[in-house]
Amino acid sequence: MTKRVFLSITVILCCLLNIPISSSSSSSGNGEQTFSVNGKVLELDESNFDSAISTFDFVLVDFYAPWCGHCKRLSPQLDEAAPILASLKVPIVIAKLNADKYTRLAHKYEIDGFPSLKIFMHGDPVDYYGPRKPDLLVRYLKKFVAPDVAVLNSDSGVAEFIEAAGISFPIYIGFGLDESVISKLAIKYKKKAWFSVVKDFSEDIMVLYDFDKVPALVSLHPSYNEKSIFYGPFEEEFLEDFIKQNMFPPVIPINHETLKALKDDDRKIVLTIVEDDTEEKSKKTFKLLKAAASANRDLIFGYVGVKQWDDFADTFGANKKTKLPKMVIWDGDVEYFSVIGFESIDEEDQATQISQFLEGYKEGRTIKKSIGGPSFIGFINSLIGMRTVFMLVFVVAVIILIQTINKGDNEPLRVGTRDEADTASSAVPETEKKEYRSGDKED
Repeated sequence: MTKRVFLSITVILCCLLNIPISSSSSSSGNGEQTFSVNGKVLELDESNFDSAISTFDFVLVDFYAPWCGHCKRLSPQLDEAAPILASLKVPIVIAKLNADKYTRLAHKYEIDGFPSLKIFMHGDPVDYYGPRKPDLLVRYLKKFVAPDVAVLNSDSGVAEFIEAAGISFPIYIGFGLDESVISKLAIKYKKKAWFSVVKDFSEDIMVLYDFDKVPALVSLHPSYNEKSIFYGPFEEEFLEDFIKQNMFPPVIPINHETLKALKDDDRKIVLTIVEDDTEEKSKKTFKLLKAAASANRDLIFGYVGVKQWDDFADTFGANKKTKLPKMVIWDGDVEYFSVIGFESIDEEDQATQISQFLEGYKEGRTIKKSIGGPSFIGFINSLIGMRTVFMLVFVVAVIILIQTINKGDNEPLRVGTRDEADTASSAVPETEKKEYRSGDKED
């Protein structure tokens, strides 16, 4: 590829990603910006974004577009939450950036919809999928500035801790455990769960949380009314397995929010598709799935109703005309597996069929398939993000550019032997060869 083509491609890439073509840096001339915590939402732009992120340990950034109706409705809620969060012992600052205008930052942080919220913790961004109403948002964000492990000393302390934690995160409570046992993992998973240890508690608490000996680690999912008990061994390897496997309830409904949460889990998903997930017959199926999930913690069990999300179900070849329930093993991306002989399960003796389905999968009696269909386009776009779309556009532009340059050479493209190529080269006058070399060097 000639330097002319390379430079042209570079220009296209810079334009697509909004990167300055010049390698030199410039200063706004305003010097180092300073910020103060005054309880107001900060308005950021390209000149002060990095300064704000480095100034505060915790910043919730609203990437918005002025024309977006959802953004307009969110703005006053953030205004209401901002002074409360700013008054915390460890303040959380709320800021906003016009991502429709400052596209370089939008590309950098892979913003593919409006509004998009990210919380920057010591400069590292994490997607925010929590509630947006002011009171719930405040409660949710307090998680990020809370102690890594809360030390509780009474039954009432446990109740207050659970009440303050809310329902957005799983909760892990160690009874009869020393703080040091879980502190390392509590730091590692702080973004995803609450952790505490209880020093003093009554038998009533043991009955309430259904454990009969100590030490015990109880995991709770308040929003799903689920709990699990771990009695050890409390070596880090086994403890972390329990924590990871209980980040989600045994059987989880698949929707937009849970899909976002599942993207960081590398386990495959046992996906059961039903006609309507609110029907009693579906709920009976879910109970059977829950029993299977408890024995197969290396997998995630999820379900979706065609009535609740028909586009998603259709990507797996399931719709109202399909015999349901249908079970598949999904890799969380673009492939899934059908187990031969068990694409759907009958209403009779579903427990046996579910067991046989899992056995067939683990023995490799499967057919690999790719999710597809027009309805999947929007879903897959949400997974790959805006940056990938821009890169695809870039590749197409490069192909078009190269074809255009080749057409402009006025010489048909020929395929010949090395001898023919050497002969053609010798036919070029020596002066022309020197001029070409000189010009190439100047490039």
